[in-house]
Parts: sequence; structure tokens; C-alpha cells
Amino acid sequence: MIEVTALNWPAVIAGTIAAFALGMVWFSPMLFGKAWSTGSHDIQPPDSPPVAAMVVQLAGTFALALVIGLTETYQAIGAAITAILAAAILVAGMDLFSQKTGKATMIDASYIVVSGVLMIAAQALL
Repeated sequence: MIEVTALNWPAVIAGTIAAFALGMVWFSPMLFGKAWSTGSHDIQPPDSPPVAAMVVQLAGTFALALVIGLTETYQAIGAAITAILAAAILVAGMDLFSQKTGKATMIDASYIVVSGVLMIAAQALL
């Protein structure tokens, strides 16, 4: 039985926020936005924020942070690393199936890995 009260909730929340904020910068023109857009069939920014996409992204980010929190609670960091890599590999597979370029695929998959690193760091620091 999982004891949710044993989780480090401040670290789960901080990891979620840090990874979500990273995504805003990661896919912006400041970092990889232009290369990602070009490699993703020239996706252009919408006129208004894509609220549904942002809600789904936040939910997924929280779910991964929760997995990281659970693995930290039960001292199973190997499971956390495996979950992060599995998510990154699945995203890469979907990207390649949708015929994104290798560069766009690496940008997407690397975002998952760096987000996971932030989430693990939040667990270590808080």
C-alpha cells in the first residue's frame, strides 16, 4: 500500500512547476523553438494559448513528478530513471512515427530527460 502522506509533496510540486516552466523556455525561440518548429512540420505558434494542451502537459508533468516522488520515498531511484528514459523513448518513437526530423525528436526526448533531472533534484534538495 502506498502511503501518500509519506511523499515529499513540496518536492513533487516544485518538480512539476520547474519542469513545466522549463517547457515554456525549452520550446520557445530563446532555446529550441525554431529548430523544433522546423523539424515538426513547421508548426506555428497559435494565436491564443493552447489551454487544453497546457492542461494535459501539466497533468503529465505532475504524473511524472509523482512517480519520481514515489521512487524517492521507497528508495528506488533506478525505477525513476527507468520511467524517465521510458517516457523519453516513447516520445521519440511517436515523433519518428509522425515523421519529425531527428533534431526535433531529440529536442522532445531531451526535454523529458532534463525535466526528470529537475524532478530528481527537487526531491534531493527539498
